[in-house]
Amino acid sequence: MAPADTPAPARASTDAPEVPVPARASADAPETPVSARSSADAPYAPAPARPSADAPDAPVPAPAHTSADTPAPDVVKTPAPDVVEAGGAPADGYLAVFRVREFRWVFGAHLLSLLGLVVSELALTVLVYDLTRSPLLSSLTFALGFLPYLLGGTLLAGLADRHPPRRVLVVCDLVCAGAVALMVLPATPVAGLLALRCAVAAVAPVFQGTRMATLADILGDGDLFVLGRSLLRIVSQSALLAGFGVGGVLLTVVPARGAIALTAATFLLSALLLRLGTARRPARAAEAREGLGATWSLLRDRRIRGLMLLFWVPPLFVVVPEALAAPYADELGVSTAALGLLMCALPVGTIAGELLAGAVLRPATRVRLVAPLLLAGFLPFLLYALRPGPALAALALVLAGAAGAYTLGLDARFVAAVPEERRGRAMTLMTAGMMTVQGLGMAGAGLAAEFVPVHLVVAGAGLLATVILAVLLATEGRDGADRHMTSR
Repeated sequence: MAPADTPAPARASTDAPEVPVPARASADAPETPVSARSSADAPYAPAPARPSADAPDAPVPAPAHTSADTPAPDVVKTPAPDVVEAGGAPADGYLAVFRVREFRWVFGAHLLSLLGLVVSELALTVLVYDLTRSPLLSSLTFALGFLPYLLGGTLLAGLADRHPPRRVLVVCDLVCAGAVALMVLPATPVAGLLALRCAVAAVAPVFQGTRMATLADILGDGDLFVLGRSLLRIVSQSALLAGFGVGGVLLTVVPARGAIALTAATFLLSALLLRLGTARRPARAAEAREGLGATWSLLRDRRIRGLMLLFWVPPLFVVVPEALAAPYADELGVSTAALGLLMCALPVGTIAGELLAGAVLRPATRVRLVAPLLLAGFLPFLLYALRPGPALAALALVLAGAAGAYTLGLDARFVAAVPEERRGRAMTLMTAGMMTVQGLGMAGAGLAAEFVPVHLVVAGAGLLATVILAVLLATEGRDGADRHMTSR
């Protein structure tokens, strides 16, 4: 599901039993059966260390306390390969992640659903404009890609932990495929098209949160998880650049409804890859029937709330130069080619920064760099105060995007802070917040630019973001010191 990284059915007791997958030796990461998950009140214990490549796979003994209706150890988990150096960094960086067979299926499904969503957004915008000739309704299709995230990420967050993760992922893709297929029907009115767009956006945070939590099952809680998350973000940024280009070319040869129909196939293929390529795992908290109270309880935890805010604040401001790229190009009186340069600069910098940090830096170094990168990331925005030309402005955006490598270290801290039985809910909420604040940031930037010159709005956003992040980091640091003293 694209950011721009569904309610699952009630858990049925009549599910057909699935055949256990035996351990096998292959070039792929070997699979070993794991025991049923411990109950929600049991403390989370990290997975045991991966045995050496020459040692035979052995089942992990069951914990003492298990839920009565939790599936027995016919559930399969793919442990991370033995590719970690003594210093804690993966021996082969991103290549080590691709050695895990199950991750390759998740990666392929992510790429398909993401391309499908980007192309469908573009095609739907064109279709709505063709039907209404209204720029407002056409632009509304993009806005509706952000707003329902808040609804889905709060009301539906519990589904990520209450149902088996593979089922949630497949159902979300099928819901998206069905919604997109209904958009193709000529009888669907414009209001119906916008409602279906809302449905796709509402299930997106559940899908993304469940997928992030499942990555921790597939890759473990350590650095392979961080690199796997990084790869999915890199694909997301790349797909935004490629998807709009592919969609634009596609719309020159097929009508808008035809392009939307093709994207329905990408969601179906994604569902198929996830169903066939990922292992069956039990729900993390199948017995829990917690509502919004469980979501608020996550935010009441100072540690989790602080990390959430560090995830949410940067996207609120980082979208400002992109949202105002067209007005800024007009303010400078430059060509549409220069506008394209400004639009591409930030994602290009983000991709480069993530690749460099994931391939070169050790895990401990990436964690230590979270605060410096967060504080430095918005300083290039201050260059806009000088009203730079397109080349210098693009350079500032590339530098700001490269500082986005802070997410690798922040991912490691977040997955360590959240209890396993709440992991899906927490990651769904985090995803929903990130997308919601992006929509708010775009709207706020446009509103501010009505009264203040565009270049000053971008510079002001950089200054305000730096101040807010400095306060959050200072608060988060004090909380960490307090926990350290309490534990002594």
